[in-house]
Amino acid sequence: MKLPEKGQDWPAIKAMLEERGASDAKWRDGKTAVYVFNAGEEVERVQKEAYTAFMSENGLGPLAFPSLAQMEKDVISMALGLLHGPEGATGAMTSGGTDSITMAVKTARDYARSKGRAKQRANIVLPQSAHLAFDKACHLMDIEVRRIPLKRDGSFEADPVAMGEAIDSDTIMMVGSAPNFPHGIIDPIAALGGVAEDKDVWLHVDACVGGYFAPFARMNGESVPPFDFEVPGVMSMSADLHKYGYAAKGASTVLFRSEELYAFMPFDFAGWSGAPMKTPTLAGTRPGGAISAAWAVMNYLGVEGYRRLQGQVCETRKRAESGLREMGFEIVGNPMLGLMAFHHPDLNAFALYGEIYRRGWFTSVTKEPPSLHLMLSPKHADVIDAYLSDLKDACDAVRSGDAAKKPKVEARYS
Repeated sequence: MKLPEKGQDWPAIKAMLEERGASDAKWRDGKTAVYVFNAGEEVERVQKEAYTAFMSENGLGPLAFPSLAQMEKDVISMALGLLHGPEGATGAMTSGGTDSITMAVKTARDYARSKGRAKQRANIVLPQSAHLAFDKACHLMDIEVRRIPLKRDGSFEADPVAMGEAIDSDTIMMVGSAPNFPHGIIDPIAALGGVAEDKDVWLHVDACVGGYFAPFARMNGESVPPFDFEVPGVMSMSADLHKYGYAAKGASTVLFRSEELYAFMPFDFAGWSGAPMKTPTLAGTRPGGAISAAWAVMNYLGVEGYRRLQGQVCETRKRAESGLREMGFEIVGNPMLGLMAFHHPDLNAFALYGEIYRRGWFTSVTKEPPSLHLMLSPKHADVIDAYLSDLKDACDAVRSGDAAKKPKVEARYS
């Protein structure tokens, strides 16, 4: 496409946008269980109106836009209040989980260097199930990644003992997930914290998925184990607002136990021809709308609203588990929040994925073990029975051999 010689009017452009989106995943109908977190039309309205109210403002300029600076401080304060942040804890908003994880790794690296460690080649130790964003961050910073196999007890949890054995004097960080993305399993963060304290190593908890879910699930009576700054060894956390915080994209938080640790994150530079600049995260320009929308949604929902929404998701997951077991599926581990993976002992998971995709469902898969994968939203309470019905039909198609005659559907998390 070339830039048109003359511009077109908005109605024509709007019609083209609608046409282009016609074949996209039908997330508003609840047919998508990845990428989008659907909390309903009212929350979507708050997202949009709050975003557009500050869509032209820039979070890069706190002196020009003190409103955004204060909203970001408020968001961080609310986050730390939920996640047992101690006195002096702090953090910043980022564009998403990868951004938060990258900044946490960078901060841990620079902190280690300040202590005379890992000056030549650093490494991080993490479970096999940890998010690939850590690999991306380490690729950028030339840091060695040591992925450690999970426990062999069928829990699909990180193995604190094995991870401890992989730590050496060049280890700048160890990682636990709350929960991990592939299986929805919360790692034994308290045990990992003990290893981190014994080894004097920074522990990061990746709660991109669970940070704004697990606290409310616990309030609702779910047996969520300690996973946040309540564990003394936890030095930093990542938690996405645009996932189960139901904020507009892209909004995440990276949080630190103290100002001392946080001080190693910002980039502060004056050695060029322009004015000195200090940026807290990887981005320069920071969309004001992402900050204002997160602030607005958090204030709109409050504790009561989040408890209600997360309660719906947990109940939907339990309904799904019950229906899946009736069909002969096995649930991977013990998921407690909104993510789950499941597989059938007699049916190929990727063949089932292709069949469910052909029936209009855009979900995901897990490679280890080969499983189907759901990331549930409140909207799924309305459609989970339809999903289970279509999955039953998909099972029948795979059993009969009909699925093998159809074009293959590629399954990717991208």
